[in-house]
Amino acid sequence: MRAKYQNVLDLGEELAIKNGDVKEENGKLHISGTAKNQYEKNLLWDEIKKSGGENPADLVADIKVEDTSVFANHTVKSGDTLGKIAKQYYGNASKYTEIFKANGNILKNPDVIHPGQELVIPNL
Repeated sequence: MRAKYQNVLDLGEELAIKNGDVKEENGKLHISGTAKNQYEKNLLWDEIKKSGGENPADLVADIKVEDTSVFANHTVKSGDTLGKIAKQYYGNASKYTEIFKANGNILKNPDVIHPGQELVIPNL
């Protein structure tokens, strides 16, 4: 059973899920832990669905979110634009204005961002 969901367990380690726990009981894999934000929780659920389908009968997951005030945090990389970042998190580049507004304390122009800046990706 663990092997079927190894990709989920690996992602949990990569994301540094807090208080992560995995055990097998009554033919089901039980996983729990706390993700930093909703985006990371969504990434875990996407991996679960890849392995077990939309409603896996052999897995019970209890994944909490540490910080519900933001959707995600993003460290700007070379080549990033607010539009590209919005597309990554929201699936819609035109939502860049929401990211710009949420980061008004560090961004003065939506066309100027720098590698290394830590941006808040707000819940919409």
